[in-house]
Amino acid sequence: MPKFIFVTGGVVSSVGKGITTASLGRILKSRGVSVSIQKLDPYLNVDPGTMSPYQHGEVFVTVDGAETDLDLGHYERFIDQDLTREASVTSGQVYMSVLDRERRGDYLGGTIQAVPHLTNEIKSRIYSVAENTNCQVLICEVGGTVGDIEGETFIEAIRQIRHELPRADCLSVHVTFLPWVGATGELKTKPTQHSVRELRSKGIQPDVILARSDHPVPRDILDKIALFCDVDPRATIPMETVSSIYEVPLLLEERGLGDYVLERLGLEGARDLDSWRQMVDRLKHPAGSVEVAIVGKYVELHDAYLSVKESLAHAGIANNVDVDVRWVHAEDLEVRSAEDVLAGVDGIIVPGGFGERGWEGKIKAATYARTRGVPYLGLCLGMQVMVTEFARNVCGLAGANSTEFDPESPYPVISLLEEQQGIVNKGGTMRLGAYPARLAPGSLAARAYEDDLVWERHRHRWEFNNAYRDVLTANGLVVSGTSPDGSLVEISEIGGHPFMLGTQFHPELQSRPTRPHPLFREFVAAARAITPPATPLEPAAAAR
Repeated sequence: MPKFIFVTGGVVSSVGKGITTASLGRILKSRGVSVSIQKLDPYLNVDPGTMSPYQHGEVFVTVDGAETDLDLGHYERFIDQDLTREASVTSGQVYMSVLDRERRGDYLGGTIQAVPHLTNEIKSRIYSVAENTNCQVLICEVGGTVGDIEGETFIEAIRQIRHELPRADCLSVHVTFLPWVGATGELKTKPTQHSVRELRSKGIQPDVILARSDHPVPRDILDKIALFCDVDPRATIPMETVSSIYEVPLLLEERGLGDYVLERLGLEGARDLDSWRQMVDRLKHPAGSVEVAIVGKYVELHDAYLSVKESLAHAGIANNVDVDVRWVHAEDLEVRSAEDVLAGVDGIIVPGGFGERGWEGKIKAATYARTRGVPYLGLCLGMQVMVTEFARNVCGLAGANSTEFDPESPYPVISLLEEQQGIVNKGGTMRLGAYPARLAPGSLAARAYEDDLVWERHRHRWEFNNAYRDVLTANGLVVSGTSPDGSLVEISEIGGHPFMLGTQFHPELQSRPTRPHPLFREFVAAARAITPPATPLEPAAAAR
């Protein structure tokens, strides 16, 4: 049986539990301890796949096609491991599983209750992922804050696991927030004390308290927390805000978290974050900078494009540049000129998305990139934007569109696959997870990957319409990646352009700070190398 670390949060949400959990995983892995991570989300949705980004941020897709919380992206990036659908557990999944068994009669007429039926289901999912991953330590993060009514069954399940296993096999980490009172110029510990009291009332005594703060935390504040919360002073650790999330493992390691956790769990392993420290040093001391526009419909909510933003940071590290993001509302491009909105950017990314809002603005962004030689990377919908713009403005297919936005388009260059026709249930029915792509020799994509077959993660319904492949390629579009049988277009490029490439998949989901995704790496390299012309290219050169 592996060891278990349970991470809970208090005082306020968005306190940094996900980064804390990911950082702890990085610390343990750097010491030679095998780890896996699981997120326990109390909401009743089965998964976030049908939730608005305004509610939940981006949807992170695992290699086996699960639509999950964005924190799983942090976990994968920090521990550099692929996670599976087992790593994401929601109340919706738990209730559905228990009620399905009840409908089958599995409980033999018994009364179904939160305890033991829901808690047993939660425990079985925790034990299952620990067993299936064969890890030494499983870190489980509980979403929300202690005291939330929807999280009660998860907290109770954790209490039972701590009761069932030897004390040395379980560790509880509580992440709280220390508010700063400007009028008196001091940090306050009372909310942390109340949060710990709430957790203890559920039967869980925290072993470690991580005190989040936007200000330096003096030792006397930490000693006060240790005294009133009955926690070892060594295990009361400040976690101030830093300039990059990738500094957090270094911060926590320097303050003794790794030593304490290994000692408490009876494990061994020497500190070795040298390569991570070198990566952070490159991130903080770039030799130059580039500005990349992300053109989307949710740009006021940066978490909607979290993996894209992080992938750009990773590519910046690889190219020794700082990547400044210019967040551009696609709708602004529908009422303002692209020359005004995008002037001076070194590269343009159109990320994935659903819905018509901002579609024509994204088309204008693609036109600007194509005609001015500005590096362009289209992700899922962004590839469909690129193809539609090329069909309209280079191939002369006026009215070309996606059937998602115009079912009556005379030239539906983007359309639904037959198996996606007539789908009623929206949840979990897209093309999801990792699929293979065969790369065309000599293409930009093949040079970037340095391979001829790659696996990438998908999340979409609409696809490139093969009925228009010949006319598009005859005019200069390069189909540089397809499914192994050639039936699905996975990557397309604009021939003769410095870098204009679109993917049907989401490469951002597999980028890591120590291993940036090849397409992002080459996109940023192109953005660094190219000074956009002041005037549009000649149409022939732009299309060539």
